[in-house]
Order: sequence, then C-alpha cells, then structure tokens
Amino acid sequence: MTTKRELLPLTTGVTLETAVVYPPPGSHSTRAVFCLHPWSWLGGCMDDPVIQSIVKLFARHNCYVVYYNSRGVGGSTGYPSFTGRQEGEDLQALVQQFLQKEAHITAVTIVGYSHGSLIATLHPTLISVKTSYVLLSYPLSPRGLLTLFHSGVYSTALDSLLCQSRASVLVIYGERDNFTSRTKYDVWTRSLRKASEGKAKLEVVSVAEADHFWRSGSARTTLKQTLEDWLCGTKP
Repeated sequence: MTTKRELLPLTTGVTLETAVVYPPPGSHSTRAVFCLHPWSWLGGCMDDPVIQSIVKLFARHNCYVVYYNSRGVGGSTGYPSFTGRQEGEDLQALVQQFLQKEAHITAVTIVGYSHGSLIATLHPTLISVKTSYVLLSYPLSPRGLLTLFHSGVYSTALDSLLCQSRASVLVIYGERDNFTSRTKYDVWTRSLRKASEGKAKLEVVSVAEADHFWRSGSARTTLKQTLEDWLCGTKP
C-alpha cells in the first residue's frame, strides 16, 4: 500500500488537503472509501485517531481510501461553514473527481464520524456506482447547534437516502454517547427502520461500552469487528 498526500483543487473553488491510500498492485480493487472527520470548529481534522483507525481498517482490505481536511482545516483553503452545506458540495466534487481519475471503481463508501456523518448524508446515491454509507456517532441531539439550526436539512437528506433501494446504510453509535442519550438514539433508529422498509438496506449497531469518542479498547475492538463484518457483506 502507498499513501499519496496532495493539495487538491476542487471545482467548488477550494483546495483540500487530501491523502489517498492506494491498494497493492494486482489487488484489482474496485471500492473507494471516503472518510469524513468531526466538526472543524472543535478541532476535527483528518488526523483524528478514530478516522485514522478506520482508514487503516479499510486499507487492510485493499480499498482505495480517501481522507482529507475539510475547508479551512490544516492545508485546506477556504473557511468552514456553519451550516455544512458547502462541505457537502466539496464532498460531491471530491468524489466525482476521484471517480473520473479511477474509472474502474464500482463501489463508493462514505464514512462519516460525528459531524462528518451529517455531511456524508448530503451526498446522493450514485446511479452507476454502488453507494453505501457508514454513519458513526451521528450527533443527533446537537445536530441543530452543529448546523446553525438547519437540522431539518439533514433529517430530510437521511430520509432521502433511506428511500433509495440501491443505498446501503450502516449506523453505529455508542450507548454511552456524551451528547445523545441511548433512549433518544433508540427512538431515532426505530424511525429510520420504518423509513427504510422495503427500500434501502439499513443496519443499526449499538455498542454498549462506547462513548462518542470511542476511547475504550473494547469499544474500538467492537467497532473494527462491526466494520469488517459489514464490509464483507457489502463487497462489490
């Protein structure tokens, strides 16, 4: 595996600090994974330890893995928005540019952690490429504060994904999350299951020992096993 870091200009007008992990030659990989970090206003960046563990996991499975600093973070230009809409546009541009370069890709997985999971839902399912989503520690309770009270935009975006029969969505949350109670998550995920009936493939996994930051060793182990099991079940 090799990792290439670069400053990548996008059609949205910003340049993002990106890193791409390439699978070994001869692996014939057709899956690309895009990893989105937590809220930049609270220090979220591409070097977040949870993001890094996810990058390593998918790389071990010979996926192309793209992770990056969102606008205004690290070497990325521009300014972070308060609503997240511009970050969503950047994500779409980044995915399209990557697919133009790596035209053999047949599956795209978008992994968003915390605030990154909000941005992930703004990316529509692709017509000619199998599209899946991993929403990790979705910030349900603080969603309004993290999006300048545009919570409805993200609720609608997720509902739209769940109505797509070709979409696959994995939701993972910790039962000891620091910002959203287990009860609120349980009510929310029941509504997601109802919305996805007969449509998108939805899987929900709650991890008893995990908080929002996945600090315990047992929580990290469960997270990795959950992702590996899911990955094996969604191979292109």
